[in-house]
Amino acid sequence: MRAMAARIRFYRSAGTPFGSEYSVTADGSRIAVLGRHFQSSRTATMTVKKVRIAIAVAGLLFVAPFAAQAADMPQPAYKAPPVYIAPFTWTGFYVGVNGGYMRGTSQWTGGAGDFSVSPNGWMIGGTLGYNIQTGNWVWGVEGDIDYANLKGTTNGCSSCTTKQTWLSTVRGRIGWAFDRWMPYITGGGAFGNAYVSTAGGSVDRTKGGWTAGGGLEWAFADRWSAKAEYLYVDLGSASCGYATCILPADATVSFKANLVRAGVNYRF
Repeated sequence: MRAMAARIRFYRSAGTPFGSEYSVTADGSRIAVLGRHFQSSRTATMTVKKVRIAIAVAGLLFVAPFAAQAADMPQPAYKAPPVYIAPFTWTGFYVGVNGGYMRGTSQWTGGAGDFSVSPNGWMIGGTLGYNIQTGNWVWGVEGDIDYANLKGTTNGCSSCTTKQTWLSTVRGRIGWAFDRWMPYITGGGAFGNAYVSTAGGSVDRTKGGWTAGGGLEWAFADRWSAKAEYLYVDLGSASCGYATCILPADATVSFKANLVRAGVNYRF
């Protein structure tokens, strides 16, 4: 660093060169004060005060370049703390709507002979469920009820008809979550009506059975998800008495169906 110097001259009064003159130098490692008296009558006390002032001025001259360099140094860039984003979870209650297509097989045996009817049609309804996620596993229970327009007729026995107008399921679900994608298997109870009719009469029974299947659900938003699933439904069978359906003997009619549907759910 280049040495710096300051010269300080002290006067007793304006126009009267009475006092001392000092040269103060600072080279980064030492401070030197060199002086001479204009007039020897200055007191020792005044001389000491002048020396102190000179030393103080020299100190300021020595420190000033370092302060200027510190001000010119680049400041570290400020980095904002990372924003925490909670991982997605399937846990919680949800409600939704669903709709799809059903194709069934209804086997008639007994009074009118042995033959099958293939009812088919569409369905639409609502869904209610709950999931809990542990690691990648998702455990849930789901219920739904749908209006169905399932109907099949054959002319083999005086217009024998099989029809279903509603279907409900209560099922457990087990899924494996890949973040927002979840394939699952499902199974449980199924309930619906079994409507059987001939040209002579009809019966309408509420039947219970079982269902099983699987599907895939995708959470396309934080609270919304879409799903596609397949279910096999077996509601057992219903009887149509010979007196009611005007048949030579009682007829037993089975109800089985395959359904494919899609749905949209909203999670709370």
